Amino acid sequence: MSNLTKEDILNILTATDKDIVKYMLETAKYRENNLITYSKNIFIPLTEICRNNCGYCNFKKNPNDPKAIILKSKDEVLADLKEAEKYGCKEAMFAFGEDADEEEIVRLRLKEFGYDKMIDYIVDICQMTLNETNLLPHTNGGNFSYNDLRRLKEVNASMGLMLENSSNRLMELPAHNKSPGKNPKLRLETISNAGKLKIPYTTGILIGIGETKEEIAESLLAIKKIHDEYGHIQEVIIQNFTPIPGIEMEKWTQPSLLDMIRTVIAGCLLFKDTDISIQVPPNLNNDTAQIFLLCGADDWGGVSPVSPDFVNITSPWPGIDELENLTKDAGFELTERLCIYEKYINLEWLNEQILEKIVNLS
Repeated sequence: MSNLTKEDILNILTATDKDIVKYMLETAKYRENNLITYSKNIFIPLTEICRNNCGYCNFKKNPNDPKAIILKSKDEVLADLKEAEKYGCKEAMFAFGEDADEEEIVRLRLKEFGYDKMIDYIVDICQMTLNETNLLPHTNGGNFSYNDLRRLKEVNASMGLMLENSSNRLMELPAHNKSPGKNPKLRLETISNAGKLKIPYTTGILIGIGETKEEIAESLLAIKKIHDEYGHIQEVIIQNFTPIPGIEMEKWTQPSLLDMIRTVIAGCLLFKDTDISIQVPPNLNNDTAQIFLLCGADDWGGVSPVSPDFVNITSPWPGIDELENLTKDAGFELTERLCIYEKYINLEWLNEQILEKIVNLS
């Protein structure tokens, strides 16, 4: 099943009864080892201001909210990073609302800090991280232009952007109808540009936001097409929508366990010849996380001992010991990785400063 067609994926996504078990066994045939990886990180939201208004989001804050993070100062960020060092974290995951500097309040804060644009500040934050800590920057802040990605490449070990779905139809639904940055054409362009620039990259899909099974299949194939051309996608996240009180979509039904099982299997079989890891966030699947290992998933993603998942604030990370027990109980071995996968740790993908830092970490 090395070259799945759309029809093949749809057969998996609609499988029932013994066929599901058959496909699960198929994924086991292609597992190269029993290792399940994770990255010990700190999640730092530089700003909670965003131009998008996604129906499932509880990350974005109103600029008038007194509790909102308008823009963290470099001193605040460095203090967070130093705290993370004490816990042995190696990844600094910087997240922030897309095009936050479209808001005047963010532009004013940037000016206070001596910057004109958000991109200039982000680049300096990442450079500070490289210069003054043992952590590796990983930036995830929405769409970026080609030139901005080129600048970020020089100060990031890896980057990421969720595709979520490749269907334009979802732009008409509550999930994305007030979110211009979720236009799949823009997202696919950003992911492709990252490939052109040889940036080790994480992407993925979000299921349960109104998509059809055909649109899931098309989204997975869209990711594979880009990776086949550029080879830069190191992991694909299969993430389930989880309703949270207060969001626009709080009454939407979350995807079933079988929907997640089928989608994880489809992803594993589609990408089995690519060295791409399949990640399922453990904090969004506390009671069912182990089953996805049996479906072929081999990565838990970033897990932090010091910070919450600000994007899914009601879903705390499992402790590392708990994650290890879950993994071992399913017959696998938990092992820590960096935010950049081993195959990308060379001068083809990294500059000398970042490569040297990684070698020292190792």
